[in-house]
Amino acid sequence: MYPDDLSYTTEHEWLRHPGEHDGSVRVGITHYAQDQLGDIVYVSLPELGATIEAGSTCGELESTKSVSDIYAPVSGEVVTRNEALDATPELVNNDPYGGGWLFEVVPSDPSQLEGLLDAAAYESSLGG
Repeated sequence: MYPDDLSYTTEHEWLRHPGEHDGSVRVGITHYAQDQLGDIVYVSLPELGATIEAGSTCGELESTKSVSDIYAPVSGEVVTRNEALDATPELVNNDPYGGGWLFEVVPSDPSQLEGLLDAAAYESSLGG
């Protein structure tokens, strides 16, 4: 349910190193988060080039149930946004670890990645 190759936050985001040479990490929300939100109908992402701060809000997910903030898992510069979500926000529900990713950020302090949870710790934080 929670891929082992990802890092997680207690705010239900995941991070993956996309394998590019710029040091960026890809960010999305977990299966648990999308399940709790329900059907996502609108996604507001940070702007390209925006500087985000770890722990601060950097976007929103609107579902048929509520509006939920997206929290920056690390500080840094946003270098890519998943533009496909503009037309098909339901990708976040249907494929949260693939096509439903949100944005990529180049961390300004890569050591922040060390404080994230692994899959087992994240699942344990959910009471599972």
